[in-house]
Amino acid sequence: MVVDFNETVEIVFQGTNVWNAENHPMHIHGYSFYVVGFGRDNFNSSCDPHHYNLENPPLVYTFGVPKNGWLAIRFVADNPGVWFIHCHLERHSSWGMDTVLIVKNCTTEEATCMRPQPDYMPPCSTPNILSTVSTALNAV
Repeated sequence: MVVDFNETVEIVFQGTNVWNAENHPMHIHGYSFYVVGFGRDNFNSSCDPHHYNLENPPLVYTFGVPKNGWLAIRFVADNPGVWFIHCHLERHSSWGMDTVLIVKNCTTEEATCMRPQPDYMPPCSTPNILSTVSTALNAV
């Protein structure tokens, strides 16, 4: 999912688990977000948003998608970068319950832009830095 810097993002997570008692604890790196709504069964885009809590929604960084239900979150994409979205049950992540959110960099006039790579940081094409450090430590 690619979004523009400072775009308001709404994501609805649909739970399809009927038999198992566990829910899916979802997490997005780089952001806290507001839980604006949740419910049972399948999300209905024509009526469920009318019941969102937009006055005092809880601000969280991890949430459980209800078993056989849905949960809607909102946040402002004000942190540019590539951010991991995943289920906190490690096995589920390994099964593909993960993705990334790409927040485009802002314009250069804005103060919160992603900083450029420092001059002292080696580029990706250099030899493995760990083996270089290991060689240097062994020489001491």
